[in-house]
Amino acid sequence: MSPVPLTTNKANDVSVDHDDALLSVANVGFDYDNTPILDEVSLTVDRGEFVALVGPSGCGKSTLLNLISGVLPARSGAIRTGNRVIRSDRLGNVSYMQQKDLLLPWRSVAENSRLGIELRGAGHADSMEQVERLSRSFGLADVLDMMPWQLSGGMRQRAALLRAVLPENPVLLLDEPFGALDAITRRSLQQWLLNTLDTSDRAVVLVTHDVEESILLADRVLVMAPNPGRIVANIDVKIDSSLDGADTSTSPRFIELKKRVLSLLNGDESGSGASQ
Repeated sequence: MSPVPLTTNKANDVSVDHDDALLSVANVGFDYDNTPILDEVSLTVDRGEFVALVGPSGCGKSTLLNLISGVLPARSGAIRTGNRVIRSDRLGNVSYMQQKDLLLPWRSVAENSRLGIELRGAGHADSMEQVERLSRSFGLADVLDMMPWQLSGGMRQRAALLRAVLPENPVLLLDEPFGALDAITRRSLQQWLLNTLDTSDRAVVLVTHDVEESILLADRVLVMAPNPGRIVANIDVKIDSSLDGADTSTSPRFIELKKRVLSLLNGDESGSGASQ
């Protein structure tokens, strides 16, 4: 079996601004207290594409999401989301779900879910209609009147994702959304997330420490290295979509991909740990 190819051809190069890309990051750098955190980071994410960022703690994965969303200013380079280039224009126009659900404890599930579109000026009736329309596919239809403290961790994450999805922003950022959950709940929500976003035309970027999660969910895996943070590999997943969850994670292709990503994370930027 040949090793998983790094996408080095120009058509798939992370530094190329595709015509259909909803997200473009070009040569971006970021410093903190004069220490380089990110340097010359470039990537694109096309319409309907799901990309995972994997790397060791401290390599700047979450910082990169903060730059994309406009929360932090970049030292250098350019970021475009949809047709928005200026940082202030990106604020509020990129959906961003973090590891903590950050649900407001004084608002019900429905009220939390509609917060994003409410802040954009949607009226109560219109925002509630949108929440109710999507709540069933999110498994939340029966808990809309409950308070966050009444929900399990998995249900809280569903509510947080519904809040992120409702504004229909072109770019969706997910920062370790299932990292705090137990393994069984996490695997269930991974499959649910795949089904939920299956027909989406958004550009999705997932940050995760879980190599298996990145391969299971993403179309491409971008592997980062630290000091300073940079992308060292761009790997196309290309796993048979007809396989179910259990068959996927035990397939030869999945195992090959996992070996390659782990090899890269261990410092072998050639990824030579993959099977031949």
